[in-house]
Amino acid sequence: MLGDVIKINDFKNEKHVPTIDCPDKVEPNEEFEVDVQIGKEIKHPNTVEHHIEWIDLFIQYDDDPNTVHVGRYIFGPVVGEPHVKAKIKLTKSGTLIALSHCNIHGLWENTKKVSVG
Repeated sequence: MLGDVIKINDFKNEKHVPTIDCPDKVEPNEEFEVDVQIGKEIKHPNTVEHHIEWIDLFIQYDDDPNTVHVGRYIFGPVVGEPHVKAKIKLTKSGTLIALSHCNIHGLWENTKKVSVG
């Protein structure tokens, strides 16, 4: 199962874990910025041999079993930094999920709860 291969860890101790920075609470349909980056505390190398290939952002609403895909951000080796910002609007509370892929160390995940209302 995919859940068996996705790694989680404290981003302060691990350079692969995506960090999610955004408000903890927003108003319904209020546009806000979500900042996702890899290596906030410990920089991730960005070389041809070792790099972050992509970051996916999802929202899992509290009252809905379906996960909504917000977007995918693709990075090439060397030039770009694995750091993205997205502007989104929520109508109800849920959990943001960031999933990233390192070409050597695989899949990494982090989550952040956002309350609406």
